[in-house]
Amino acid sequence: MTDFGLTKREASFLRRMRPAWRIQSFLDSIAYDVEGDGCRSPRRVLRERKAQCMDGAIFAAAALRLQGHPPLLVDLEGVWDTDHVLAVFREARGWGAVARSNFSGLRFREPIHRTIRDLVGSYFESYFNLRRQKTLRRYSAPVSLARFDRRGWMIAEEDLWYIPEHLVGVRHRPLLTPVQAKRLGPVDRRMFEAGLVGRATLRRRSRRRR
Repeated sequence: MTDFGLTKREASFLRRMRPAWRIQSFLDSIAYDVEGDGCRSPRRVLRERKAQCMDGAIFAAAALRLQGHPPLLVDLEGVWDTDHVLAVFREARGWGAVARSNFSGLRFREPIHRTIRDLVGSYFESYFNLRRQKTLRRYSAPVSLARFDRRGWMIAEEDLWYIPEHLVGVRHRPLLTPVQAKRLGPVDRRMFEAGLVGRATLRRRSRRRR
């Protein structure tokens, strides 16, 4: 068993956050980085108690890794909107996800989804912009953060912007057909209002994530 450069205290904290919904509870308990200026390592998230979408997903992937899962991210692409990133995991033949978001419907998913596409589809109705448009269109295959182990992504003091830059270049698959996208209706106002519950006010747009 390896701690990937984390201290025993840090590694023990991450391992104790099981089942995976406890990782989500931790992320929901810390400050949301409304400026979006940082892409922190898991060590820095633990220390600074602050995260936005990208570093929240990276943190969740690290915690899942300490619990025996591969550290996998899935990137979601929207139209007229920003991207969103999930830390995904598989249990008992079902996929689940942990995610940090400023929208209440784009966070945790139980591991009950048969495929990654099914998991991504569960975010569709909650993935909307402030004009009440349903904006989710594409998603990537799971990307393992193990590819960045030589850069010490779990303990780095510098920002990890090279990870979202890598995700931008990964092939994304369409979730909808052009006909389906053309026929979409607006988001129901009640669902829209529910999705904004607890939303932190953005003084300016973050770099690219929800």
